[in-house]
Amino acid sequence: MKRITSFSRLGPSERGACAAIGNFDGVHLGHQAVLEVTRAAASRLGAPLGVVTFEPHPREVFRPDSPPFRLMSAEAKAHRLAKLGVEILYELPFDTALFRLTDFEFCQQVIFERLGLAGVTVGADFRFGKGRGGNAETLRNAGRTLGFDVTVADLLRLEADGERVSSTAIREALAAGEPRRAAAMLGHWHRIDGPVLHGAKRGRKLGYPTANMSIAGLHPPRFGVYAVLVEVVTGPHAGNYRGVASMGMRPMFGATEPNIETYLFDFEGDLYDEHLSVGLVEYLRPEMTFDGVDALIQRMDADSARARDILTHVPMTGFRSMVRPE
Repeated sequence: MKRITSFSRLGPSERGACAAIGNFDGVHLGHQAVLEVTRAAASRLGAPLGVVTFEPHPREVFRPDSPPFRLMSAEAKAHRLAKLGVEILYELPFDTALFRLTDFEFCQQVIFERLGLAGVTVGADFRFGKGRGGNAETLRNAGRTLGFDVTVADLLRLEADGERVSSTAIREALAAGEPRRAAAMLGHWHRIDGPVLHGAKRGRKLGYPTANMSIAGLHPPRFGVYAVLVEVVTGPHAGNYRGVASMGMRPMFGATEPNIETYLFDFEGDLYDEHLSVGLVEYLRPEMTFDGVDALIQRMDADSARARDILTHVPMTGFRSMVRPE
């Protein structure tokens, strides 16, 4: 996949794509449905499959002091889109010049002139341009005027309860400690990706060596202990594992920044600086303080036993959920 972040001069092979437009935070089932509609349009037009997204996320520009909200980093998003077959990812720099463009100026200057797209696909709730004045219908009108194809994809809802599939709903599910509800909208376990960092190495002394990862800049799921599925992406230990993870502030040890510490079952080795992807499967309990180390170890034993039991019935990889159009 070509990942384009500079747009001063695009070559012929980087223009003419048929692209879905949106933030794609989480790359959830709604996003995946838009991608499938785009794939069909790209095939019809004989064009590469593309995605147009924005970095930084517009919310980070308009509300810079708001708490972290992203479900995934730009790198994790790019990796996920590549796995879904996207051929060109355009990461438009979301800056003052871009958000001052009217809806028609965006269509003319960005879609038509800068990117030279053959076609675009958006969700039915798409809003764009200065003051969010543009919508799917104004995009269609601009496409007719400027000469690019426009497809509007239906929104999705969960079949079971009709809940709208959206990044906001996924954040709410994670904040409530409901990773399975989030996974039903994502189509995969919510994952925290990143390198393993050097920590205080307390886990080794407790008999539970953990892989420590930062969650800086990401929407924090409910703090506490989770049953997890882990992919070690790089290094000699690459593969899939089951485990238990603690997310939060580590109240027993007075930490000042939240992180995630993951213990892999039946694993021996050094994971420092290797890349992990930790999938949240089930919330076990909130963060707690204990009277001493022995009480902490006893609870960790119980958490691990419960997580093992839960994960025995969960496939190591893969998750799919049924959704229906709105």
